[in-house]
Amino acid sequence: MIPRTRIRNIGISAHIDSGKTTLSERILFYTGRIHAIEEVRGGGKGATMDFMPEEKLHGITITSAATTCQWHDTQINLIDTPGHVDFTIEVERALRVLDGAVMVLCAVAGVQSQSITVDRQMKRYRVPRLAFINKMDRTGADPFRVVQGIRDRLQLNAVLLQYPIGSEDQFQGVIDLVEMTADYFEGENGENLVKKAIPEPLRDEAQQARDKLLDALSLFSESMTEMLLAGEEIPKELIWQTIRQATLSLEFTPVLLGSAFKNKGVQNLLDAVALYLPSPVDREVKGLGTGDWGLGTRTSNSQSPVPSTQSLITLSPDPDASLVALAFKLTVESFGQLTYTRIYSGTLKPGDTVYNSRTEQRVQIGRLVRMHANKREELKVAVAGDIVALLGVDCASGDTFCSEEPLVSLEKMFVPEPVITLAITPKKQEDSDRLSKALNRFQREDPTFRLSIDPESGATLISGMGELHLEIYLERIQREYNAEVFIGTPAVAYRETIGQQATFDYRFKKQSGGPGQYAHITGWIEPTDESFVFENRVVGGAIPKEYIPACEKGFREAMQSGKLQGYPVTGVKVVLDGGSYHPIDSSELAFRSASHQAIEGAIAKAKPYILEPIMLVEVETPNEFMGRVQGDLSSRRGLLLGSETMQGYTVIRSEVPLARMFGYSTELRSLTSGMATFSMEFACYRQS
Repeated sequence: MIPRTRIRNIGISAHIDSGKTTLSERILFYTGRIHAIEEVRGGGKGATMDFMPEEKLHGITITSAATTCQWHDTQINLIDTPGHVDFTIEVERALRVLDGAVMVLCAVAGVQSQSITVDRQMKRYRVPRLAFINKMDRTGADPFRVVQGIRDRLQLNAVLLQYPIGSEDQFQGVIDLVEMTADYFEGENGENLVKKAIPEPLRDEAQQARDKLLDALSLFSESMTEMLLAGEEIPKELIWQTIRQATLSLEFTPVLLGSAFKNKGVQNLLDAVALYLPSPVDREVKGLGTGDWGLGTRTSNSQSPVPSTQSLITLSPDPDASLVALAFKLTVESFGQLTYTRIYSGTLKPGDTVYNSRTEQRVQIGRLVRMHANKREELKVAVAGDIVALLGVDCASGDTFCSEEPLVSLEKMFVPEPVITLAITPKKQEDSDRLSKALNRFQREDPTFRLSIDPESGATLISGMGELHLEIYLERIQREYNAEVFIGTPAVAYRETIGQQATFDYRFKKQSGGPGQYAHITGWIEPTDESFVFENRVVGGAIPKEYIPACEKGFREAMQSGKLQGYPVTGVKVVLDGGSYHPIDSSELAFRSASHQAIEGAIAKAKPYILEPIMLVEVETPNEFMGRVQGDLSSRRGLLLGSETMQGYTVIRSEVPLARMFGYSTELRSLTSGMATFSMEFACYRQS
């Protein structure tokens, strides 16, 4: 068994087209996991980690793929994630369970819109990362500008560990600033890393870069500071140790260089993963432990009750400890559900019975497998630190599996709200059942894919993160389920919210012969940054505890449809502080109805208004079209945030309402003779 200290659970994340999947392919090749390199768009079989037909067709990563490989004495459990913002949930749930990450940036484009999103996700889960500046062979490559962009736009303490030997089509290799050697990559696929003396013309520049690195690291090591002041040579072991400590504390971001497509720099990156990123032992993970599972505060992203005692347990990555594991991704296949699971503590074997802390039900584990893209390897045992898949287990994404004692619930992952909706109807009657099966499966697998029914037309509505997101699912409906559908016009997912606090004091009475219905509640609503927050402040038994969940259910139901135009209501905190009940006529139904009607009335008094989704749009255009593009964005009610001019082209950043962005790709091609590209991601909701 590999020691826990020699395991690295890492993800590769970046803006679209930065070269993540190409890099993953090289990692698998150099670690001996595959024996031939395939390209994302190079014909042949296609990249190993992009195994879906839609991924090969569109040339992008759509779903995160997991694999395991061995680099010297280190086991690397790797997840390759999508770069397109429409599939950001794949990045979100991967980073939730990983110990470290590699952020890939293009040497030409630098920090892009999705780079900022990925950075925010890494910070949310406090994931230490390396930065890898890829595509050093491209015209316009400038790693120094990219590093400055990381420092300025991401507010990271990024410092180069390497110095480039040439750039663009003259990129030959890198200078290792720790060992002060020139690293070249020879052989048909760059498989032979050859260390040579630093070329004479680059020695002074390399020494200056090393001095800058040591100066940055001296802030984290008193020993290094003393040796620098004394003019002593710093041993490489001390440099490695200091980089690792500063990286794990999230105070330092090591930056490496290379060109995955040209097979340069990948072995150095693997060395850095083993040297600087954390093992499962280095990451402190806490869970909510056994306590009074009462009625505390709940938020929109928390489906489980929060223990009122809020007792935190620090999990031990020890195979002999009690089991704690998190189901972070589901796929439904013909044989049943495949549940991707990260084990944080304890040991898991086929046949074991575990406890689902959300459902409070026992679950029997059938088969355990380790994934290599879409291939499986049977396992007889999995231990703390492993990422595996369970076959045939019925659960939801985000569920915690644990031993019965202590009962543990791990933090849920953040799930962004959908911003676009389509109406679909089956073309033929025989398509209805197949469509229903497809939609139910997709909704189960993807938390950002939502399903609803239009109350007026009765049409089926699908909601998602963008046009491409829904387009992929429509392709899968036809390919996998042989169902054809009519597609309606895309609609923006507006929201309603409130502008001020408002109180409620609502008494529900119903008498129609026999037992009556009675419920009385008081409290207030107020704006909040969360989607929905419920707080119970009832004391003295004014409302019996058994009726509180019914109150919350009524509040949540009222949020489904606002009074202005029927859009879902968001950004509301509901505080229940009192009321009364009748010992005979009160019931859960009465309190649920009272809560629903009370909130409807309170919202009407709280100055409600409509919110519309605003998108962060980043356009990369040749300089001669800059004026046209900016004018067009302004005409779409866009707020120009700034621009950055590079060699021959300009990157324009703006915030534009989603309602004005449908069909933008066609318009942009027309404006720029097909020479501009753009990316778009959700920024915020704003008053329309």
